[in-house]
Amino acid sequence: MSGALPLDDALRSGEGDAPVLEARDVTKEYRGGDGAVLRILDGVSLSVRRGEMVAIVGASGAGKSTLLHVLGALERPTRGDVWLAGRSIAGRDDETLAALRNHAVGFVFQFHHLLREFSALENVMMPLRIAGHTPQEAEGRAADLLERVGLGGRLHHRPAALSGGEQQRAAVARALAADPAVLLADEPSGNLDHANAERLHDLFAALARDMELGMVVVTHNRSLAQRADRALLLEDARLVDADMREGVA
Repeated sequence: MSGALPLDDALRSGEGDAPVLEARDVTKEYRGGDGAVLRILDGVSLSVRRGEMVAIVGASGAGKSTLLHVLGALERPTRGDVWLAGRSIAGRDDETLAALRNHAVGFVFQFHHLLREFSALENVMMPLRIAGHTPQEAEGRAADLLERVGLGGRLHHRPAALSGGEQQRAAVARALAADPAVLLADEPSGNLDHANAERLHDLFAALARDMELGMVVVTHNRSLAQRADRALLLEDARLVDADMREGVA
């Protein structure tokens, strides 16, 4: 693709005031079994900068998870474009797109998806080892991240020995392993009790600020949405400003 930035330069271009994540007039459609076209996203635009946390709220089935998948290049838009760390995803082959996604984006989901036969440390090390880091480099980075999320004393515990909140914080550490510019989270506290959810919410706000991440969080949780710098409502396939005084749909 002409004008493409080398990956390292593209990642560095997200520094300063430049957005690390942009959606530009994104439309996403699916064709049903009857041939009818279902439009999930209709001309959605969004810009997120380093250190900024954006919450996406809306009714169940509104398309929030689809939007997150498109923003993270897990799905391609039908029309429009997404830019990650200064680089467009348009026209990329699957291999190049996967490389950009793996370097630029971290994902956190409602369920932690930790590998149960491995310790917390080994789970966080895994994406680093896959990326070619030495065992020593991977272990050092993983230990630092687990300390950062409050699990410095639980490095060698397997998921079954961790509480639900600890498991999810380990999953956050794993999402940060590759030092992404963008963190995308889909209902990250949806499976947690109130106390663990609040601890996770505090962590997300601190990570966006201290690690200068661009963060987009899909949530039904009013407390998490209120911690964001901006809250947007996905309704009728479009994004609009959300008034959090009215609660979360």
